[in-house]
Amino acid sequence: MKKLVLFAVAVIAISFASCGNKAAEEAKAKATADSIAAVQAAQEAEAKAKAMEDSIAAATKAMEDSIAATTKK
Repeated sequence: MKKLVLFAVAVIAISFASCGNKAAEEAKAKATADSIAAVQAAQEAEAKAKAMEDSIAAATKAMEDSIAATTKK
């Protein structure tokens, strides 16, 4: 009987040891995903700002061209 109890304790100990620390692994994976998301958000914001600057520059150029064409007549 003692051997069976000892065997059961050994099996339980091995099963706990093989589980590892999933909370730490999940936290690390979440931190990695969060940092990737932050970088992507920054890139998207930069792209939107660049598009807005380009749009403003194009509108300004069109207005300048229009004014120049009007004053030449």
